Amino acid sequence: MTVLSAFLKQVIRLWHSPDLVLIGQRRERRMRMLASLVLLLVGSFWGVFFTQRGEWGIVLMDLLMILCGLGVFSLTLRNRVRLANLLLFGVIILVIIGTTLLMDPHTAAAPRATHLYLLPIAVAALMAFRDEQLWLRYGVAVLCLVLFTVLASSPWSPTSAYHLPDEVRVTGSWLQAIAAMLMLFALLHILQSDTAERSLLDRDLDVALREQQFVLHYQPQLNRAGKVIGAEVLIRWQHPQRGLMAPGEFIDHAENTGMIIPIGQWVLEQAIRQLRCWKDDPLYADIGLAVNISQKQFRQSSFVADMLRLIDEHAIDARRLDLELTETLIVQDIDDLLRKMNALVERGVRFSLDDFGTGFSSLSHLKRLPLNTLKIDRSFVCDLLTDSSSQTIVRTVIALAQSMGMNVIAEGVETQTQQEFLLNNGCMQFQGYLFSKPLPLQGFTAFVERQNG
Repeated sequence: MTVLSAFLKQVIRLWHSPDLVLIGQRRERRMRMLASLVLLLVGSFWGVFFTQRGEWGIVLMDLLMILCGLGVFSLTLRNRVRLANLLLFGVIILVIIGTTLLMDPHTAAAPRATHLYLLPIAVAALMAFRDEQLWLRYGVAVLCLVLFTVLASSPWSPTSAYHLPDEVRVTGSWLQAIAAMLMLFALLHILQSDTAERSLLDRDLDVALREQQFVLHYQPQLNRAGKVIGAEVLIRWQHPQRGLMAPGEFIDHAENTGMIIPIGQWVLEQAIRQLRCWKDDPLYADIGLAVNISQKQFRQSSFVADMLRLIDEHAIDARRLDLELTETLIVQDIDDLLRKMNALVERGVRFSLDDFGTGFSSLSHLKRLPLNTLKIDRSFVCDLLTDSSSQTIVRTVIALAQSMGMNVIAEGVETQTQQEFLLNNGCMQFQGYLFSKPLPLQGFTAFVERQNG
């Protein structure tokens, strides 16, 4: 009961977690959490029931459900969406097949009904794998429909040892058919609503670009002396109905639809304009701005030309501009990446590797790229005081950056103790709520005047 209690507490915490605030993402996360809880409870109940009857074939299937529930929950906790969905759908499909063949034979008195659940599972797969490659999204759905057709067309069963009696299955067939159809209706309704929401978001993003509804916030980056040396530029959306929206509410959708390209271009232009405004002010002349660059934006063939045009038009010192790349970007087409980076570095642009340690980059990639800064991911900084592995990773990143002549900056610093640990291990630049949350321009300039004046 202690394990189950802890599991339920984590479910409740994640249910209200603000990490994924996009409506569709939050809904999918809740569905995975609910599915993992149902698998755990159903598998536990029937596992105990069939253990007492000595029907070990069914017990193994129940054990599989329990392990799947725990696995899906753990993967959801770590935001491993694809693996969580593959595990969830794979086990559910196996359980439906096993239950249909072992316990729910087709007879004259009662037809099979368990296989009907494959229909809502097919629709659920279209939703869960919506952002995956087409072969995966439609492959799982087609597999469900093929299995449904096979099970509906054949009365075959490998053994009669686990068959439920007809008097139980007559009522059960009605109940299962009703439940499966209700699930199918509910999922179709959610799918239709989700499509409408995405269409509305597409339209609103297009309007936001035309009407300049986006605004920039700046999160200060400080050195060990407490002086502001730069800021990370973070976009916000001043939505006319929903108010100020954080990037987590629209950036993923913009990335998936390609809207991230014009949005990213707008952010770059605004950041460069701001650097131009500060160019002749001694208080801000040395302050740099770090801008996150998406994969799709960086892979545009005109990206380098557009960057150089902006730099020339506004006559800024390109050394004040820091483009932040992610590890997932640098492992794809390294030669094209290197060519573009070198062309911009020649003009003075600097590059940072964001969230270092959370992706899949190798040291062979790292040594080839003209990087200026490594950013320690906030997940490692958050666990510094409680997790020895995070401490080891942070020390290693700092030592690696120093040995390669790079700067290193820690994200997500929230306590004095975290900063002291980082200082003691050689990290001299910081960003986080210990110093300041992301600020609108007026708030950021006031912060700089207090810290640097």
